[in-house]
Amino acid sequence: MKRIVEETRELLKLAQEFGLEELDVEIDGLKFKATRSSPAAALASPPAAVAAPGQAAVPAPEQAAAPPPAQVKSNHVPIVSPMVGTFYRASAPDKSVYVKEGDVVGPETVVCIVEAMKLMNEIKAGVRGRIVACEAQNAEPVKAGQTLFLVDPA
Repeated sequence: MKRIVEETRELLKLAQEFGLEELDVEIDGLKFKATRSSPAAALASPPAAVAAPGQAAVPAPEQAAAPPPAQVKSNHVPIVSPMVGTFYRASAPDKSVYVKEGDVVGPETVVCIVEAMKLMNEIKAGVRGRIVACEAQNAEPVKAGQTLFLVDPA
């Protein structure tokens, strides 16, 4: 089972890297389907586990309540979490935060990390502009589609 989990993680990482919107996989009789919505989509719930015959499905853990969506000004662009996980502003507790309010970012600037299933996923800004607000709390759970930062693209 551990091998299947590792293979699935690797496939999900590749799907994200190549920007795939949907991934259907069957490994040793275990069927898995992952669908990714666009960052502007409404908050998504985690996919349900599908068990192979003779195996019990593993229920998804309960997610903590997310803060209410930020009031986005018409000119502010949100940087959203692409997945459910734990939000970190820095690579380690003793390191400086990736970005703070007032910093100028480009599309490839790493702004934070979202840890999911013990994998540290660097989140890039995806937009050019100035960080105007951090909307997530460090070391707290975030949902897919939740606003992490607001950027003024001007």
